[in-house]
Formats: sequence, structure tokens, C-alpha cells
Amino acid sequence: MFTHSRIAVTTRASAIIICLIAATAAAAASDIIGIPRIVDGDTIQIDATKIRLNGIDAPETDQLCLDEKGLRWTCGITARDELVRHAGGKPWTCHVTGTDRYGRSLATCEVGSEDIEKWMVRSGWALSFVRYSHAYDADEEAARGTHSGLWAGAFIAPWDWRSRNTKTVVLGAASVPTNAQIILLGAASAAEAPSPECTIKGNINRSGECIYHQQGGRWYEKINMDLSKGKRWFCSVQEAEAAGCRAPKNSR
Repeated sequence: MFTHSRIAVTTRASAIIICLIAATAAAAASDIIGIPRIVDGDTIQIDATKIRLNGIDAPETDQLCLDEKGLRWTCGITARDELVRHAGGKPWTCHVTGTDRYGRSLATCEVGSEDIEKWMVRSGWALSFVRYSHAYDADEEAARGTHSGLWAGAFIAPWDWRSRNTKTVVLGAASVPTNAQIILLGAASAAEAPSPECTIKGNINRSGECIYHQQGGRWYEKINMDLSKGKRWFCSVQEAEAAGCRAPKNSR
């Protein structure tokens, strides 16, 4: 009996070890490692995998903010460029936790031992995405306290900017121009591209689909980039597709 019991215990222990090894292998398989192409402040691509950084929300590349002097600046582009400057060209390890509605992998990413999402929020280039996570709330408070990045001036939270209206709250510096909200709302989809590199037009068709149009395309010049909801500028095809837009079926 003792021998049989000992064999049973050993068998169970072996089974547990095998399960642990399998779980570890599965976890490793869900990691994506490589040097990313940085699309914007919270979206990257490693090889063919599009990744949305977990727990943070950075300004869109066509989003404008106000600096400490009340002047407009392309904060979305700056947030992206600061991320490129800090961690571009380095190998990232991204721990995938799921997918979003656009089919992008949701992941927390590291460069060496540094949590990239934490760095973005603490540096003031992204906000803690409290709708989904409170992991970076303390880092946002730190950035706010030191007036870092976006917090040096005035801005609209990225999630509010994407569904902006006259009730949208302006965040940032205590002293802002009296017309700050008008400026920030009005600049969202200005007639002119926010920068020479961001000239792709995003438009919403009658079916509610987002279609992106590149310069030289059949419909490009006919699209008026007014303040209609949903219209926006993109800096690359990858960015447009990451936002859920598709190319027109007949572009020429």
C-alpha cells in the first residue's frame, strides 16, 4: 500500500510539474519580442502584429494642445516622437493580455526592466486609461504635479477628444485662455493637416465606416476636412488602419 501511495503521489507531482511547464510555455508564447515601429503614443507594431499599449491613452496624432504660453502645438505627434526618442530602435518585450475591438493585441510592454506605459504616463505624454485600468493613476498624479508633458499647458483627454463636444473638459494648467476649449475643439479636424507628414484624410461614409484617403486618390480633394464628427488626419496608413479605417475600394 505504501509503495502504491508513493507512486500515486509521484505521479501527481509529475502531472503538476508538466502543467506548470505547459503554463509557462503558453505564457512565453503570448509574449511578442522585437524592435517596434511606433505608430503613435499608445500603438506600435512588431513584425505583423499591431499592439495597443495597455492601461494608457495618448493624444491622437492630429490632436492639438496648448502649451504653457497658450500657443497651439501638435501634442499627439510630440507624444509619439518622445516615445520614439526614448525607446525607438530598442528591443521590446510585450506581454499580450487580449485583443481590442480593432483586432489589435493588448499588451504591457517593457524595454529592459522599464515599463513603457509607466514611463509614458509619468513623463506626461499619456494618461492613465481609467476606463480600463488604474495601474498608472499614481504616475499621472506625479506628472500633473510636476507639469510634465501635456500637463505643462492645456489639453483634452484623448478619450474625450475622440467624442468631443461643447461639454468636453479642458485639463492641465490652472490658467488657460478663456477660449481654450474653443481652440482645442476647433483644432481637432482643421481644414489644414496638423503637420506636413500627416496628410491622410479619414472620413466616415454613410454606413458609418471609416475610410482613409491618401494624396492623389480619387476622392482626396473632394473631402472637406471640416469639424464633422469622425473626420480626422492620419500620419500613416498603419495608423489609419489601427484606428479601424480601411482604404477606399475605388481609389483611382
